[in-house]
Amino acid sequence: MEKKFALKEFGTQLWTREKARPIRSRLVDALELLRTGDVLAIDASGVDVFDFSFAAELFGKALSRLGVDYPGRFVIAEGLSDSARENLNQALEASNLIMIERNGNELRLLGKVHPFDRETFTGILEAGEAVSAGALGKKLDVTPTAMNERLSKLNNLGVVRREKSSSASGREQYVYRVMG
Repeated sequence: MEKKFALKEFGTQLWTREKARPIRSRLVDALELLRTGDVLAIDASGVDVFDFSFAAELFGKALSRLGVDYPGRFVIAEGLSDSARENLNQALEASNLIMIERNGNELRLLGKVHPFDRETFTGILEAGEAVSAGALGKKLDVTPTAMNERLSKLNNLGVVRREKSSSASGREQYVYRVMG
């Protein structure tokens, strides 16, 4: 299930941490209602700009606990203006966070994205379905230990979801997916 959180109801120019705090409270309330696998799409359509302080307070603080407090739930941004995207990206980088931006059907990562994070995220997207660490590691030519570390990081940051599954031989394994 996907739920929209429209930022434009709070204004077209969103400035300061003080403005963001009550909005973050409402965002957290919306996260509380989500179940594993659900998506909260923060829709910035109609918002001309938000500044670094606003982005750090709203997105940074909400996302910093996403993988811990709301595992398996996704928060994505969409409808970002160029200036809002730039400020959001900088705020996420400053907090060592990553989030998904959706632009049409395209998903990409914003924030402090290491090339390995991007490669792993793209590999999961290209798989088109849930993929095991072993299969993804083979595809990307990455050792099992390194792949597990990458996937654990992305799962903890809330940009991929880890699910229990069974291998072809019937053994328990984990698979990873991006939304859905």
